[in-house]
Amino acid sequence: KINMNAIIVLIIISVLVAGGFLAAFLWAVRSGQYDDTFSPSVRMLFEDKKPKPNKDHSES
Repeated sequence: KINMNAIIVLIIISVLVAGGFLAAFLWAVRSGQYDDTFSPSVRMLFEDKKPKPNKDHSES
């Protein structure tokens, strides 16, 4: 009977954890976390801004 109680407790805990992950996923979808799926894949292709020349140091 002790083994059965442990299994029931573990099942309840796993269902609660799964429910928490489902709630977090639904919150992320509703708050717009997955709206832009194109930009992250091409962000590294955009040109970086060129640094401005430093006028404090003179080159010889």
